[in-house]
Amino acid sequence: MKTPNQLPLALFAVSLLVCCLAAAQCGPAPEPFSLVLQGGRVIDPESGLDAVRHVGLRGDRIAQISSQPLTGVKVIDVGGLVVAPGFIDLHSHSPTPLGQSYQVRDGVTTALDLEGGYFPVTEFGEEIRDRSILNFGSSAGYGRIRARVIQDPDRARAVNTQVAEPQQHPQLRELLLQGLAEGGIGIGLPLDYYSEGIDEPELRMIFDVAGEQKALITVHIRRGVNGDPAGLREVLGLAEATGAPLHICHITHNAMRNIELFLREIREARARGVDVTTEILPYTAGSTSISAAVFGRDWKTIFNIDYGDVEWAASGERFDQSMWEEYRKKYPRGAVIHHYLDDNWNRRAIVEPGLIVVSDLLRMVTEERKVAPHNGAFSKVLGRFVREEGLLDLQTAIAKMTLLPARRVQEVAPLFKHKGRLQVGADADITVFDPARVIDRATYQDPYQPSAGIEYVLINGSLVVNRGELQPGVYPGRALYAGKTR
Repeated sequence: MKTPNQLPLALFAVSLLVCCLAAAQCGPAPEPFSLVLQGGRVIDPESGLDAVRHVGLRGDRIAQISSQPLTGVKVIDVGGLVVAPGFIDLHSHSPTPLGQSYQVRDGVTTALDLEGGYFPVTEFGEEIRDRSILNFGSSAGYGRIRARVIQDPDRARAVNTQVAEPQQHPQLRELLLQGLAEGGIGIGLPLDYYSEGIDEPELRMIFDVAGEQKALITVHIRRGVNGDPAGLREVLGLAEATGAPLHICHITHNAMRNIELFLREIREARARGVDVTTEILPYTAGSTSISAAVFGRDWKTIFNIDYGDVEWAASGERFDQSMWEEYRKKYPRGAVIHHYLDDNWNRRAIVEPGLIVVSDLLRMVTEERKVAPHNGAFSKVLGRFVREEGLLDLQTAIAKMTLLPARRVQEVAPLFKHKGRLQVGADADITVFDPARVIDRATYQDPYQPSAGIEYVLINGSLVVNRGELQPGVYPGRALYAGKTR
């Protein structure tokens, strides 16, 4: 029996034991959040979350999403704003400092060039590799591969028009496999630009590789006359025959007046088991060089337009026949903007389930050259099609910019399983915008205007846009490759 003097000592020992056990179970106190987004409308399209929440980051990851306020090293009040996963652009051609500075102010956190691609893949984005604002990556670019195999004094034209000899196919195939092995996010095939050169056996070879490797093949289909579906049927048939995952570029710019037919045939192909998706560039014109292959064909019939529907990008002047013939000879690299879409085609396409939003942003190098008319695509969808016209609810629109593109590429690039979501453990790529103000401001005549209403953008946990302003000297972007998991 314990004496009265022994009881306090025993109680002290018991208390000490309880404290030690509790400390062992709880472990050290968690490190503080590096940044907290406090009180915003948090939307995660995968889980369906749409509620006021507080988001805590630790480094480059989302660490907590709470209904209770959080504390952190830095706290940003985002009350009244939408907190969304960072936008993923599968179709951008501007891995340049200037291009990235505009894309991030449109809410983009990851920009991929999957249509044109690059080769060697590891050299893509050399201009921004050590000072990249955005995450970036590319497909294995078949056009560049073709240029290495098909030699000609006028190589640019030969690549577009010269049919490959059968004995060249093994080398083309070998380089294609090399591009995929280097981390190309699938295969980039701007087929419409090589329509005279790529014949049926070569095209089948490309799809065979995509099917064997389960490599996503992103195709700008051969454009038919005013929406003829032959080019669509060509690639759908090859994807079905080879098992190649297929992504079709800018559907309205190919389908034109036949948008309903194109969407229906894609739906029917999916019902047959074809792994096919498509995308929308939500503008009513296209832009390329005046010497592009399409303008060597009967382009007025193909687009159902005339000279006056085409403008010289540098000045905004509209063409007539004599000006067109003169400029084609004198300025073959000059950019033109050809207006040939009805915005109702875009309105129809944007509501199609599964359709992905892209920018097709052209290469931005200097603001003195008006060659980037697709600046603001994501803000246009949010501002015009969601807020002003009510064609989509906000969560669906955000899914088309985040979750759907992430899912499209995550089988070949598993690191995208951590993008396009706003969940604990996901990459801290986050776009915060004002749903009442977000809008595109760029025009074809004045393309260098940043979008409005994009208030904060975080990339890998770093604040790149703060209160709508680009932060100088902040370069958190990373090169992304197929096969990588993080």
